[in-house]
This record gives sequence, structure tokens and C-alpha cells, in this order.
Amino acid sequence: EVQLVESGGGSVLAGGSLRLSCRVSGVTSDEAEIGWYRHSGNKCELVSNLNRDGGWYVAESVKDRFTISQNNAKNTVYLQMNSLKPEDTALYYCAADGGIRCFVSGHWGQGTQVTVSS
Repeated sequence: EVQLVESGGGSVLAGGSLRLSCRVSGVTSDEAEIGWYRHSGNKCELVSNLNRDGGWYVAESVKDRFTISQNNAKNTVYLQMNSLKPEDTALYYCAADGGIRCFVSGHWGQGTQVTVSS
């Protein structure tokens, strides 16, 4: 059974940093694309993901501020978020093979809230 558990969310001031963690079981990043998504209001977007071949994608809106990485065991995926802005406030989800559209396919965690205040 594939399970994903997010942690590391919280409340920070603009300009601050957070590191989100996604503990993955039942699959590794060699077997599935592990990605971070965020949902705010009626908008849900792919923020960053790791491809099976080791490549990665980062959304233009967070480029140069957010970095995705994984541990050596490939069972934890991190999202380092720097220079946070109020518009980064959202519920952040981790997913395995989540695709482009949120919650349509793949396996999803429960989410972790990130709140950035000005």
C-alpha cells in the first residue's frame, strides 16, 4: 500500500523559510514521480516534482526560492522553501504519480498547512 505523510508546515513571516518533508512508503522515487502540490481557494497547482530518471520540475512561481530533494533511501522527499511570500500560503500536499491535476490520480497525503503573513 502506498502511503505519504507530510510534515513541516507552520506559520512564518514573509521572507522566512520552511522545509516540508514527505515520508513515502510502499513506493520509492525510482518507481513513481513524487511531487509537491499546493491548494488555496479554488486553485491547486503542481509546485515541484522528482522524475523517475532523477530529473525534477519546479513551477515558475517558486523557481529560485523552492528546492526539491530526497534522502539517500529515496523514501523521504523534501521541499525547502525560502523567501516565502504571503501568496505561498496554502495546504501543501505530497503525491505519488499525482499528474498535473490535483487529486485526480495517484496517491496523496493528507496535507500540511503553510501560512505566510506579511
